[in-house]
Amino acid sequence: MRITGGRMRGRRLLAPKGRDIRPTSDRVREAVFNLLGQDLDGCRVLDLFAGTGALGIESLSRGAEWAVLVDRSPEALRLIARNLERLKLDREAEVIRHDLRRGLPPRGSIRMRDLDVVFLDPPYGRDLAPPILNALGSWKALGPEGLVVAETATHETLIEQEVGLRLVTKRRYGDTSIHLFAWDRGSRSAGRPELRIHENT
Repeated sequence: MRITGGRMRGRRLLAPKGRDIRPTSDRVREAVFNLLGQDLDGCRVLDLFAGTGALGIESLSRGAEWAVLVDRSPEALRLIARNLERLKLDREAEVIRHDLRRGLPPRGSIRMRDLDVVFLDPPYGRDLAPPILNALGSWKALGPEGLVVAETATHETLIEQEVGLRLVTKRRYGDTSIHLFAWDRGSRSAGRPELRIHENT
């Protein structure tokens, strides 16, 4: 696995040895950032079911201000910590151990507020994405221009949530589907970055 863009483009990431952790492929990761845009300068990122930390780390490479990475697996947490340390990004990231099957983590950290991008990449086939999407919609941590990028198997269906998240676009890459959700709770905060969805990629 390699970082596909930004200041650390081409740098290798440590990958899991077994099948317990399913990293987002370089191709799919690159497609995700083609949708979000190559420059995430100043963005605040939350990476749920972080696995190796590839999506959060890629965001930092592309200019994100910081990233919070959440997973429950001790193996995943060790991989994330090692990858951050190798790339000297550990001061720009916060790693949280939390079982997302029980809901979202507590928002005690100041970094869990006014988020610009949330990555949601749960294990396939376990129907974990819909309740997390519902929780994100009612959670006060997602900024008014915040985007949620949800990854599922192609046979899984995600619908717009009653709490206000709307499906902007859906793309298929092999056996993976990428869903991009957005909402608008009012005018964008002054000085915050505004992400524009790149529909023609």
